[in-house]
Amino acid sequence: MGSTKVVFLTGIRQALIDEVISYSPPDYEIVVLDKSSTEDQCVREVRNADYLLCYGLNPSDEVIKALDKCRLVQLLQAGYDRMNLDLLTDLEIPCANNGGANSWAVADQAVLLMLSIYKQLLASDNATKAGRWAEPITGQNTFEMANKKVGILGIGNIGRQVAKRVQGFDAVVQYYDLYPLEKSVEEKLNVTYLSLEELFKTSDIITCHTPLTKATRHLVNSNTLSMMKSSAILINTSRGPVVDEVALIEALQQGKIAAAGLDVFEKEPVDPANPLLKMDNVVATPHMAGTTWDTWARRANFAFENMERIRRGEAPKAVVKNFDSM
Repeated sequence: MGSTKVVFLTGIRQALIDEVISYSPPDYEIVVLDKSSTEDQCVREVRNADYLLCYGLNPSDEVIKALDKCRLVQLLQAGYDRMNLDLLTDLEIPCANNGGANSWAVADQAVLLMLSIYKQLLASDNATKAGRWAEPITGQNTFEMANKKVGILGIGNIGRQVAKRVQGFDAVVQYYDLYPLEKSVEEKLNVTYLSLEELFKTSDIITCHTPLTKATRHLVNSNTLSMMKSSAILINTSRGPVVDEVALIEALQQGKIAAAGLDVFEKEPVDPANPLLKMDNVVATPHMAGTTWDTWARRANFAFENMERIRRGEAPKAVVKNFDSM
């Protein structure tokens, strides 16, 4: 079997590139293209590539059209909303995500945001360091996870990991998904399916873990936010446009919901003037949920094993669905 060429299209730093490449099989030729690479360079390199590996940069349509030999576009991330799946489908090139390699990390972040809000973590940290001992804590503004109803919007790899984690805090888990789980899986995960309306009406915490599609864009909007309890909080570690930010800002300003924990925004990097960044009842992080050192080995191992599956004549795993064409 001859050498296998992989073009790695990426915007990450060199130390992380080296880490990813270290997991490649010995007969793989890895060609790294970064932000300094021109489109002509990318087109030239991908023409004879067996696989295209992506993280932090997305191929243009011209680059995709040049994938003459490519047998798989493999993403190191979970999200695929920036990939032209229609074009890849026309070219009969499958596209796979990371198979849940970062699901633990994102689930951890979702729970972190919940707890940061419930325990007034940022306000307490700032006050304690400034010598204002216990100032933000009134005895009425901190809460426990136990017996709270956590509504998971999207019960894929990450949503399931969130379910497991919050149950460790004795929370009750309910969910909504366009494609509900089989009853046996629901029982195993100890989760209950609800309609979208019931999920928003009854949950103490709504946490978003859905891919971004036409159907999920602004799924959290003025209508769904108006259904939530005034004591409820919203968590989003999925994709920014799943939430209508204008509606969220209004809901927070008017006290329709209590707080929000956001790792993603409609525009990234987020505008420093975004009103969400000025609110005391918002905890914000810079789309970092899935980025931990621990994930790189899992991402890389899954990616190269997926390529090896194809070399063995097997079907790749974690091939993404083009929901917008269904």
